[in-house]
Amino acid sequence: MRGNQDFQGAMFSYISLEERVPATHPLRKLRAVVDALLAAMNREFDAVYARRGRPSVPPEMLLKALLLQILFSIRSERQLVEAIEYNLLYRWFVGLNIEDKVWDHSTFSANRERLFNEDLARAFFERVKHTADWASLSSDEHFSVDGTLIEAWASHKSFKRRDDDQTPTEGRNPEVDFKGQQRCNDTHASTTDPDARLFKKSAGDKARLCHMAHILMENRNGLIVDVQITHARGTAEREAALAMLGRRGNKNKRATVGADKGYDSKTFIEGCRKLKVTPHVAAKDRHSAVDARITRHEGYKTSQKVRKRIEEAFGWIKTVGGLAKTKLIGQAKLTGQALLCFATYNLVRMGSIGGWWDAHHA
Repeated sequence: MRGNQDFQGAMFSYISLEERVPATHPLRKLRAVVDALLAAMNREFDAVYARRGRPSVPPEMLLKALLLQILFSIRSERQLVEAIEYNLLYRWFVGLNIEDKVWDHSTFSANRERLFNEDLARAFFERVKHTADWASLSSDEHFSVDGTLIEAWASHKSFKRRDDDQTPTEGRNPEVDFKGQQRCNDTHASTTDPDARLFKKSAGDKARLCHMAHILMENRNGLIVDVQITHARGTAEREAALAMLGRRGNKNKRATVGADKGYDSKTFIEGCRKLKVTPHVAAKDRHSAVDARITRHEGYKTSQKVRKRIEEAFGWIKTVGGLAKTKLIGQAKLTGQALLCFATYNLVRMGSIGGWWDAHHA
């Protein structure tokens, strides 16, 4: 017998959000872990909020909302707030009841510098990393390093001479003819994002306005242990790699680092040796600084195989995390966004390898 559609809005509901979320849903255990991490950040939150005045949206809710945006690839904060309004799963995750009003999307912009800056984002990232250390999921002996380009939210039309004092052409999208001009970062800068640099990573690639993201990965389970955002330039990868290796824990312990041919330089290899790190760098075909003292060991071959796993992290943040092209202006804001994105990546990966939820949910 065919049923009839007879929808009538109920005036009262006696079902809680806890009952609406399945007991086996992967976000259940993830929320428990995130709540514990945020509870440990009370001192950091108290330091950036005034003791008097009107109560604000709890920072824990805002941060958990941003984790949802990364996990479910929500395009904008406006769409994120809209989804929290009608999605019971999202309401439950951030800690809102059914009758609670969702904050305005401008709340994220208002708290960008205070709450979503590099300091607080790195504090959350470090707590995720310490959780992995506590669960014996990460290594402090073998690492891999690499960098990637993150396209800036700026067009080629904004890349103008630094001494250009001409009045901007009227109109939303004016015609600009820069063909035949020699444009470089020394003489030109973007008026939209001054931190962006015109750069291409290979000879056949096109030049783009972008930033450069660098990560240090431990080789046991592929977790990210350090993140750094720099200007896009030729030596940035090697300089950032040495800086991140210098920040690693237990500096007196010998370690190895795998890297591609872009790191095959005398300066980088000598810098690694000063940090008590054996550079397992892929050797160039000609004029290589990598000698037999490095390549003769079996661990060198292992590092060259495992280091390719670092591309999984870059692929995840660009496809799922939405960092193929940043929507934020400036290197400082991008650093906070990247740290939260890689912290979320670590949480997902730790769940799949550490048993926080079943493998088929990972």
